[in-house]
Amino acid sequence: MLAAMIHDAKTIDKEVLVAPGEKSRLGKRDTVGDLFPDKDEAEKSTKHDSKAIDALQDKLWAERKRALLVVLQGIDTSGKDGSVRGVFNKCGPLGVNVTAFGKPTEEELAHDYLWRIHLAAPKKGIIGVFNRSHYEDVLVVKVRKLAPAGVIEDRYAQINAFEQILSESGVTILKFMLHISKDEQKQRLQARLEEEDKHWKFNPSDLADRALWDDYQAAYETMLDRCSTKVAPWRVVPADKKWRRNAIIASVVRSTLEDMDPRYPLPDWKASDFKIV
Repeated sequence: MLAAMIHDAKTIDKEVLVAPGEKSRLGKRDTVGDLFPDKDEAEKSTKHDSKAIDALQDKLWAERKRALLVVLQGIDTSGKDGSVRGVFNKCGPLGVNVTAFGKPTEEELAHDYLWRIHLAAPKKGIIGVFNRSHYEDVLVVKVRKLAPAGVIEDRYAQINAFEQILSESGVTILKFMLHISKDEQKQRLQARLEEEDKHWKFNPSDLADRALWDDYQAAYETMLDRCSTKVAPWRVVPADKKWRRNAIIASVVRSTLEDMDPRYPLPDWKASDFKIV
């Protein structure tokens, strides 16, 4: 049963993939979902996949011909940090780079909005994980009206072109939108106020963004509709249940790496020609 759940990526994509050219219909997508229905089995599946990801990442690092980019995007409390820990916690530090994109620095603002993103793109042999991403520039920037509407409108095509360049340069791209309900966000924000060890996670600006919930949902839907492409499709992951979210992402990452099929390079020498004394 576990093996079937781990490898059934096609079943997962029937539920979460936004097919290029089709409408995402975000408002009709379930934030709970029914994939990986058993919590214990889901957690076992995640651990199993995480170990496999580590082994595949080791081959990817040794091969150093291609890279994998995993984009995690979602509203506050959707579980971007938790997804990183849950899926990639078994991987060695050499082959996985996690970049958390916050408010642009003065130096970053002096360049085009994709400059800092391209700097963080994974080099050959690396799994790069983006906690937030270039999509902030068609989400928070759009909702908060931090740039003219015409400028934002141009960015969808620019982002697609950027991801096409990465793809043609050997970077496989996985994009996950972590989809939670407004009620679930309320509970998670409340926990940050009530539990002292979570106080550091709370930011009053989170409440200002929560007041713009409908605007953000509309911005996310446009993003999904406009930027789910053949080389970099979006997957909308039901994220109200953390264990289900992690199991889905881990399964897709593992399946993608297996399809990439990285291999250890063959040496240009024979082991029999050497003797350790």
